[in-house]
Amino acid sequence: MTNLLFVAIGLFAGVLAGMFGIGGGIIIVPALILLARYSPQTATGTSLAIFLFPIGALGAWAYYKEGHVRIVPALLLALGVFLGSYFGARIAQHMSPLLLKRSFSVFLVLVAARMWWGK
Repeated sequence: MTNLLFVAIGLFAGVLAGMFGIGGGIIIVPALILLARYSPQTATGTSLAIFLFPIGALGAWAYYKEGHVRIVPALLLALGVFLGSYFGARIAQHMSPLLLKRSFSVFLVLVAARMWWGK
């Protein structure tokens, strides 16, 4: 079930990345903290690992050396982001710019509220 969670988080992140150009810090890190119960350091390190070449290589390495990267979840998240970004991009092409801006704003408020008041 845990592996399915990582693929689902990746798909969700990919769809929103395709729609809004966002991913790791706004979606994956909070999801790993809230759903997978990772520490913020492990969530950040694992998120950086999915963007390893060339974007997160040095940052992921720094986290990896401290034991804060989970390789299998990073690979599963990357698979989800890879597939989800295509679908998110397709969805965004059929939305008005105003609806896209408003959707992104609502999403950010929901994530912020969950991070603020969540466990």
